Amino acid sequence: MENAVASPPYNYRVVRQFTIMSVVWGIVGMLVGVLIAAQLAWPVLNFEIPWLTFGRLRPLHTNAVIFAFGGCALMGTSYYVVQRTCNAVLAFPRLAAFTFWGWQAVIVAAAISLPLGFTSAKEYAELEWPIDILITLVWVAYAIVFFATIARRKQAHIYVANWFYGAFIIAIALLHVVNNLEIPVSAMKSYSVYSGAIDAMVQWWYGHNAVGFFLTAGFLGMMYYYIPVQAQRPVYSYRLSIVHFWALIAVYMWAGPHHLHYSSLPDWAQSVGMVFSIVLLAPSWGGMINGMMTLSGAWHKLRTDPIIRFMIVALSFYGMSTFEGPMMSIKTVNALSHNTDWTIGHVHSGALGWVAMITIGAIYVMIPRLFDRKQMYSISWINAHFWLSTIGTVLYIASMWVSGIMQGLMWRAVNTDGTLTYNFVQELVERQPFYIIRLLGGVIFLAGMLLMAVNVYKTIRGNRDVSGADNVMQAA
Repeated sequence: MENAVASPPYNYRVVRQFTIMSVVWGIVGMLVGVLIAAQLAWPVLNFEIPWLTFGRLRPLHTNAVIFAFGGCALMGTSYYVVQRTCNAVLAFPRLAAFTFWGWQAVIVAAAISLPLGFTSAKEYAELEWPIDILITLVWVAYAIVFFATIARRKQAHIYVANWFYGAFIIAIALLHVVNNLEIPVSAMKSYSVYSGAIDAMVQWWYGHNAVGFFLTAGFLGMMYYYIPVQAQRPVYSYRLSIVHFWALIAVYMWAGPHHLHYSSLPDWAQSVGMVFSIVLLAPSWGGMINGMMTLSGAWHKLRTDPIIRFMIVALSFYGMSTFEGPMMSIKTVNALSHNTDWTIGHVHSGALGWVAMITIGAIYVMIPRLFDRKQMYSISWINAHFWLSTIGTVLYIASMWVSGIMQGLMWRAVNTDGTLTYNFVQELVERQPFYIIRLLGGVIFLAGMLLMAVNVYKTIRGNRDVSGADNVMQAA
């Protein structure tokens, strides 16, 4: 945990930059999400402008919330955690600064190129080859800074959060390079070196592990640090955290083929993906239980601390989405859920409920510490933000669950003569009310993010904590 003994002057500048930009990009990404959700309910809202069409804005939305909002949060928190737990100042400050500005350049390049139609058409890997090269350079610099800081640690022990951050950094480097091997044919166009089913297999090995390592392992590192700090309790079981780490790392890599059920991928490969997805439930729930039980003896804090509520509800959504994912990977269930809104609901139970909420909690923990403030400007605003986030997430995912199951059942309905009972337009009309509810949920969640931005701004503009008090848990 946080070490208050003989602490060096940590490099918080780059952490502050990443943390603030995480809030900014979160609002931008979710605003685009609200716009495309509105377009699905009322397609006229694309205004017949090519760069505002759903097909171009949707990858912008996913890249903004995953790699801009989530990426800035992961880089910022990892730089904070590795310094505090290693009792060592961040290595290579200029290289650390490069990771910040380089990552912002990647984000801006994505925001320009995707609406203009420059895309590799690979899920979560749409950016074209010049931007891919920049990502690689930034990521290598990020890995050097992170692992060099661990190497110069003054603590013999490497805290478990750093294991998760380290695995996330290494795995994403491997995934990014292998999946983006491509042949450039012009300044902004390339073609994959793989073909057919091999390309699909490599893509979903990447795509599912972008979820597994970017959106799971990295944020579990966040969970293992910030929940004990905010709860003022040690991790419930350190042994379980190590078992959780190795089990998750060993299993996750093999789950990607479940995205390709009933495709041209060989049946055996689909079945391997299904089996490993089901096995994945065990380590996932082990981590969730470990995080939850860290509050053992301090459950009363849920009544008074909205930051703890953010984190525990995030773990609840993590547990729910990591149960739902393995269930949806079973071929008979997937036959109903595949390509329906149910999948959209599942993705956002993880993205909004788990990733966004644990990130929001971590940011609320860090901001006062990074800017020498006693606490956030308004605790009541944090409480309001919690309820906006929770209500928005529930509206979003529940509407998509109902819409998706109805959609799958309508697709499967046949008349006695074997013809389809419903045509595409009929089932689309039935889904529109649920799209409006989904939009409402997104608007409510975005409102919470805007409230957070004001709270962060007011906190930063407030008076410094001249007493130097840092209400954190001492190292064990």
